[in-house]
Amino acid sequence: MMQIGLIGIGAGAAAALLFASVTSGSWLAVALFYTAPLPIMIAGLGWSHWSALIAALTAALALSAAFGGIFFPAFLVGAGLPAWWLTYLTMLARPAGAVASAGVGSPPAALEWYPPGRLVVWAAVLAALVMAVGILFVGLDAETFRSGLRAALAQMLRVESGLTPDQLPHSPNGSNADRVIDFLVEVIPPAAAVLATLTSLFNLWLAARVVKFSGRLARPWPDLSAMSFPPTAAAALALAVALSFVGGLVGILAGVVSASLFIAYGVLGFAVVHAVTRGLGSRNLIIGCVYAAVMVFGWPMLVLCLIGLAETVLHLRARVAAKRGPPAVT
Repeated sequence: MMQIGLIGIGAGAAAALLFASVTSGSWLAVALFYTAPLPIMIAGLGWSHWSALIAALTAALALSAAFGGIFFPAFLVGAGLPAWWLTYLTMLARPAGAVASAGVGSPPAALEWYPPGRLVVWAAVLAALVMAVGILFVGLDAETFRSGLRAALAQMLRVESGLTPDQLPHSPNGSNADRVIDFLVEVIPPAAAVLATLTSLFNLWLAARVVKFSGRLARPWPDLSAMSFPPTAAAALALAVALSFVGGLVGILAGVVSASLFIAYGVLGFAVVHAVTRGLGSRNLIIGCVYAAVMVFGWPMLVLCLIGLAETVLHLRARVAAKRGPPAVT
């Protein structure tokens, strides 16, 4: 127990430093800021979810002591508790076939671990919840939220352009920047939800790789290309997309949920690409081109999102596997 506490405190201190690095304003500091949950996840995967919880509380207390009390709930809600919950679920296991074997002798020795597909969905749900809390903190109705975000963006443009507070910010070509700001007000909430989902998944994957390399990962590495989503995820996405057309605060929140779940299906699309190219001689080239296209152009991610949605309905991986047939016997 002593080790769990010490590991948690150390991980919390590291997380607080990474989170606070954004105050320097450099691009590297921004990247480090997004890896703030990483030490918490490493502690949770390598030692115990209690270490992760201690780390989250330690980081929140350190940040609140250094920068003000508002940072305690801000860090816990925005980074600490989501990181703890994801690591808790990742290490969650039960005896395989526990339901079927209930009351029939001794339980089986094999363990059934929490499915990776559900972890992806949880990352999307947590990102949407974090964004929803942030939106409600800015305003409890759509107009108040948009006005607050618009004022913050205008102030940022003034600072960047060196204008005084009473001057209207202008874009570089001299036209009024109001339309740019209005566009950002609409785009930022769903874009932030997408970024939060992807960074959570990247931090979880990286933490698992680090812990696996150290030999402390108790969970066997799953076949990520075989992940699947629960049927309720597609239903939730459909409902969120429908509600996003309602307008008002409900529409804003529904748009955030839609974006986070849609990008989760993009991750499923990557899994489909990895699965259907298995056994091909050009597999590495195909996968490399897909990743490069997404990183360079961005929009191919939409294709992967559609592939992930198609997999839910058409079962693309099963169809490809059926066409290939069983592996040849040598």
